[in-house]
Amino acid sequence: MHVLVATAGVLPPEPVARLTEVLAGPEGRVTVMNVTQAPCEFMGELGPDDWRPFDSDEGEPPPPSRTLSEIDRYVEERGSKMVAPVVAALENRRMEPATVFVEGDDAAEAIVAAADRLEADIIMLGTTRRLFEESTWTSISMKVAAASRRPVLLIPAPAKPAAPDAEEN
Repeated sequence: MHVLVATAGVLPPEPVARLTEVLAGPEGRVTVMNVTQAPCEFMGELGPDDWRPFDSDEGEPPPPSRTLSEIDRYVEERGSKMVAPVVAALENRRMEPATVFVEGDDAAEAIVAAADRLEADIIMLGTTRRLFEESTWTSISMKVAAASRRPVLLIPAPAKPAAPDAEEN
């Protein structure tokens, strides 16, 4: 089984890794992806001191205009940070996840397209909204569930600790 894990950095890494290990099985594959919005207009608006690649020298002057390769580097750098906790948890379980970083304005559309292109058997992604609230139906997770022809597994955000009662203070 090929599991596609789409994350924006909010998925709880250990539970996702345990579940992915079970779903994929010993012969399965896992791809962890992130969608970053970095349209050319955005990169063109950045000033010389607003962003430079992590591996550039501080004294190195930025190029006069942004190129497609810079956009790709921007998307990969941001995506790498977002997927790092899940990738590390999977690697701790001796899984070898592939990573995919996609630039796009519509994250749901990009996730569904990636799942189709990669021929994933299931899409796993997080949800930060309660499933039965009206606002949930416009979330990326629900858009993926509605648009995909593949099974979609939604992982809720970790529960927030309960606030102490006012009487206890």
